[in-house]
Amino acid sequence: MKEAFYGSFKDFIFRSAVDFLKGRTALTKQEYEQLDDEARAKAFTVSGYTSLTVLQEFSDTLAEAVEAGETMRDFRERMNSFLSDLGFDEMDPWKSETIFRTNVQTAYNAGHYKSMTSPATLRLRPYWQYKTAYDGKVREEHALMHNRTFRADDPVWDIWYPPNGFRCRCLVVSKTAKQVEREGIKVEEPPMVLDRETGEIRMLMPDAGFAHNPAKETYKPDMTAIDRPLRELFAERERRKP
Repeated sequence: MKEAFYGSFKDFIFRSAVDFLKGRTALTKQEYEQLDDEARAKAFTVSGYTSLTVLQEFSDTLAEAVEAGETMRDFRERMNSFLSDLGFDEMDPWKSETIFRTNVQTAYNAGHYKSMTSPATLRLRPYWQYKTAYDGKVREEHALMHNRTFRADDPVWDIWYPPNGFRCRCLVVSKTAKQVEREGIKVEEPPMVLDRETGEIRMLMPDAGFAHNPAKETYKPDMTAIDRPLRELFAERERRKP
């Protein structure tokens, strides 16, 4: 069994990535900000847009782009056409790239997570190793995680499963016990660092708002306190799921 890296279009990871994107729920900024970090990964919003129709189109277009193997440019052109038809300004290129890269990275890492946590895979590959792009552009906290290896069931993955920030390029690879032994890999405890402000020792954390595992069960909000139009939109999406 080969190691699976981010960006692989192997059937299982690819299909799981598409399912992850289709399973998310569009929320307004105000509703999104009321969620905790873990729930935010399973919902969807875009800064600067408040219309649920627009937010839902963003989410759906992302899912369709991944399913069709489209590029970031394809995604931006489709969204700009949709926004123009509704009288909105076109997307800023930097913003559209951030939206596309972060969400697609999240989806593929979620698909990879699903493949790595199958019972058969966990028996064969019980260790996970954190990888960065390792090219001089990696954020300091992410660089400190490079090549760190933990057991697959270590709680550290509830905090450090990528992406761990906007435009994060990190990934996780699985390892067999023989690989860990042969390569002399140290299986570690959660990483601790000195807090420069307080002088205390604390756990190393990813970027603000990303200290969670986006790959776990798809978020389904409690709709009882949410306005009727949003409840109806969510119900309609649930009915359209295959």
